[in-house]
Amino acid sequence: MALLLGLAMGIAVFGIITAVRMLRPRTTLPPDLALALEIGSTRVTASGSAVDRLGIRLAPLVLRLMGQRAVDRKRRRIDQAGNPQGLTIDRYAARRAVYGIFGALVTVVFVAAGYPALALFSIAFGLFAADAAIWQGIRERRDVIDRTLPDFLDVLAVVVSAGLSFRQALDRVSSRYEGPWADEIRITLRQMDMGVPRRQAFDELRRRNDSEPVNQFVAALQQGEELGAPIADTLMQIARDMRRTDAQNARRRAARAIPKATMATLVFMVPATMILIVAGMILGSGTDFSQILDAD
Repeated sequence: MALLLGLAMGIAVFGIITAVRMLRPRTTLPPDLALALEIGSTRVTASGSAVDRLGIRLAPLVLRLMGQRAVDRKRRRIDQAGNPQGLTIDRYAARRAVYGIFGALVTVVFVAAGYPALALFSIAFGLFAADAAIWQGIRERRDVIDRTLPDFLDVLAVVVSAGLSFRQALDRVSSRYEGPWADEIRITLRQMDMGVPRRQAFDELRRRNDSEPVNQFVAALQQGEELGAPIADTLMQIARDMRRTDAQNARRRAARAIPKATMATLVFMVPATMILIVAGMILGSGTDFSQILDAD
């Protein structure tokens, strides 16, 4: 055990020395990977930037080990999360390398010290810490888009009914909104300005967002375009369907929450209440427990 602990301490000291050397100002990074540190630099946190600089040299190795298909899937997930804090696939690989090495070192220390449960937690940290920001970003972004989209479509339908073309109406309405959905619309408009067909641009919009209302919006919009339906009526119908679906989902969530609340009440509140009632009755009765113990 002493040998393992000494080995772990040696590896930790080596890692600290390497980190200090990489953080020194004269250290130069490869041009293609240095560019990844500049992307989103105004949004990245100080701790995130330090982790990126520590692991950016290992990013190509991590990407090769992941494989091209896994890299493409991860890049798509990062796009769905909205690149939280300037996250790119290179930054993700760098953080995964740093967290993985840190988790491995801590695991060795915990195993040597005889704490297997903590070692399991450190292994889980090394494997999944880099993905935590992506998971949280996808969930938060999807919730914001789902809340914004029906109102956005209502306003868009009114503007289209006023006589503007669909392209001009999208530009006008998106300029009045802020948040992830307005950003997605601006990206779609920019793609169309660059010559991307409207159908392909909206397919890309659907691919970037893991949201069922967005999928419904793009599908209904393309179907209405094929059938020649009035765009304003189509938009209003989509908004009504989304609100109806949202209300149904809210009722489902409430129905699922009732058994959980009942179980929490039975497991925690009822026993605690009974303990308080019994303790109050015993203390209020004035019973002298010392005499009962002496009698025994």
